Amino acid sequence: MLYNDVATRSRQDPRPWKPIPPESAHSPYAVVGPSDQTVPFSVVELASEDLVGAAGLWGIDMHNRSAHLGLSLLPDFRGRGLSSDIVRALCEYGFAVLGLQRLQVETLTDNAAMIAAAKRAGFTIEGTLRSAAWAYGTFVDKVELGLLAHEWTPYHD
Repeated sequence: MLYNDVATRSRQDPRPWKPIPPESAHSPYAVVGPSDQTVPFSVVELASEDLVGAAGLWGIDMHNRSAHLGLSLLPDFRGRGLSSDIVRALCEYGFAVLGLQRLQVETLTDNAAMIAAAKRAGFTIEGTLRSAAWAYGTFVDKVELGLLAHEWTPYHD
């Protein structure tokens, strides 16, 4: 369902969208095995146990101890504040489990929800890349946010 939301998918993935059957091994959501460069997660709402999206760390660089993080929620689950919890969980995994030094978020400048979720987790805006993304027929600006391990505050219930 996430992949077939073409407009949203084209705004979050630098690769061009092309039709792929859900059962295809070429699906960007197919996990083919352990990887040192990516850690994919399914996002499940605890109360309902519904699958609500996907999230993960990617571009993991263990030499420089850095990674990028991202998430995507199904339309019915957006606007519920889940993104903040997901970003915090990804930070916990990246910093506490993997021992990373830096996490980074790149998103389109009009993605207010992702920018707000990253800022709530402690990320700092580090810059804007002008016309850096081709998104559904137009070039748009991207913003980069970063969080260092010593700036991170672990999230505990």
